[in-house]
Amino acid sequence: MFAAPFDPVPQKGTDSMTNHGARPPFQIVRGPGPVVATAIHAGHDVRAELLDRLSLSAEDRRREEDPYTDQLTEAFPTRVTVDRSRFEVDLNRPRDGAVYMTPDQAWGLDVWTDPPDAAMVERSLQLHDEFYVSMKSLCDDLAEAGRFLVLDLHSYNHRREGPDGPTAPEGENPEVNLGTGSVDTGHWNGLVRRFAADLMTALPAETTYGENVRFQGGYLSKWVNETYRNRGCAVAVEFKKTFMDEWTDELDTKRVDSLVEALEATIPGLYEELESP
Repeated sequence: MFAAPFDPVPQKGTDSMTNHGARPPFQIVRGPGPVVATAIHAGHDVRAELLDRLSLSAEDRRREEDPYTDQLTEAFPTRVTVDRSRFEVDLNRPRDGAVYMTPDQAWGLDVWTDPPDAAMVERSLQLHDEFYVSMKSLCDDLAEAGRFLVLDLHSYNHRREGPDGPTAPEGENPEVNLGTGSVDTGHWNGLVRRFAADLMTALPAETTYGENVRFQGGYLSKWVNETYRNRGCAVAVEFKKTFMDEWTDELDTKRVDSLVEALEATIPGLYEELESP
């Protein structure tokens, strides 16, 4: 069985611009087992020197973030949650594109009324650096103990035409989308197929599923898959925002609980796949 090389205690990211009393930009809780769940777009905080420069309202930012995905990570003993908004720095993009400066980097949105200067951008990128140093430490420990999996949990909008507008076409917008664009499926196919099968078995029969339909996975998945190759695998998991109202931020707690239970149900199969020769 997998032997955890660490104690299940939280480690917090620290950056020089965190306001006194504010939450740390990210937190890593290290527990036993070879599976890590991340929620790197769950955050909404923006450091003080940037907040007044944003042109987007808090509501607009929240709609493009992934609220409550940090709750989904609680299905797993080892989890990484980010409290800093992707509109400060996007940890799922390469360093040179992690700060949205132009609308084409942010789905056509005008992010800034007063764009950050070079020094401010560099302070944002320091958080990107710190995050990946911390992730490398975590993944190095896991790789030393055995094969491991990172499940990068996200959510996406499906009512973009407004709160009373139509929902996006179901065929192109499944309830669950696995992003495996950077996965070596020749090596990891059994693991990916087992996870998908166990997850969908644990969800209601009418739940729709797709792979690389809406999203293929971002930089975090690519970084894990390229850095650790046959030792570590990363899969992006996108849940359509049917567990909440993307316009009012109202949460369906029963739906979230059911997603957490479904993710928990995948653990035995994942452990079995990762521990097999």
